[in-house]
Order: sequence, then C-alpha cells, then structure tokens
Amino acid sequence: MAKDKQRLTHLDAKNQPTMVDVGDKAVTQRSATAQCIVILGDDIMQELSQSGDKDEIYSKKGPVFQTAVIAGTMAAKKTHELIPFCHPLPIEKCKLKIYINAAQEVVVECTVGVTSRTGVEMEALTGANVAALTIYDMCKALSHDIVIKETKLMAKSGGKRDFKRE
Repeated sequence: MAKDKQRLTHLDAKNQPTMVDVGDKAVTQRSATAQCIVILGDDIMQELSQSGDKDEIYSKKGPVFQTAVIAGTMAAKKTHELIPFCHPLPIEKCKLKIYINAAQEVVVECTVGVTSRTGVEMEALTGANVAALTIYDMCKALSHDIVIKETKLMAKSGGKRDFKRE
C-alpha cells in the first residue's frame, strides 16, 4: 500500500474490525462541530410560531429546542455506548445551538470539546443527530412530514489534522 494512501483505521492487518489503539497518541485539546438540518414544513412552522417566542418553539410535549438540547447533550456523552469503536471520553464541553434559518429550516449545531488522545467528531455528530430526532419526536403529533435533511461535520481541531467546511 502506498504511504500516502489512507487506510481505514478500524480494520486490523487481517481486515477485521478493531478499536484503534490511541495509547501512543499525544493528549491534545480537541473540538468538533456537527450540524443537522430539520425541515418541519410550513404547517408545523406556522403552528409553532404562534407561541410568540423567536428563540423557542413549543409543542404539546413542551419546549422543543430546550428538550432537544438536553437530549443532544446526553447523547454526546453516551456515544461510546452507541458506536462500537468509539472510546469513552471525559467530555469537557458540549454546546448545542438550535435556530431557524432564513429558509425556515431548523439548524442544529453541536460542538463538543475534550482534552484527550482521540477526537470528538462522533460525539458531535451523535449529539446533533439525537437533538434532531428529538425535534422530530416533539413535533410529530402535528405532522409526520418532517425531514432530517442532512448531517455533516462542520469543523474539527486537534489531532493529526484540522478540518473546516466552507
């Protein structure tokens, strides 16, 4: 295999799944931000906007964004229990930001930070996803025509290389 060619890190020499050994990696500050887009649709947005609160929407189950923030935080902390080869991490920071953009889509951003030997991309992605699923759950009584449109890593820092999406 060419030196510059990347290989999947969760496969051993015999192509068997394995957890990456991070024992020799340097402990550094690491951070990752992930984003999900949720499309609730015009009917739900109209129904929910009648609350008069520009920073929160409410359903019969309660405050949608506040509940999603709690769920996303809990999920980020439990990522290693959900994804087989994720290391348990002592998360130092988990911040969720949820807002409605100009296209009337709900944007969920999850930023996770840790000082560790491995990154927190999966924790940020898990936190954003579970927050988006919670928004779906909180709003599904109004309509099942809700779309969780996309999930993507927006940025990461620390470790071998940094990444930032335009």
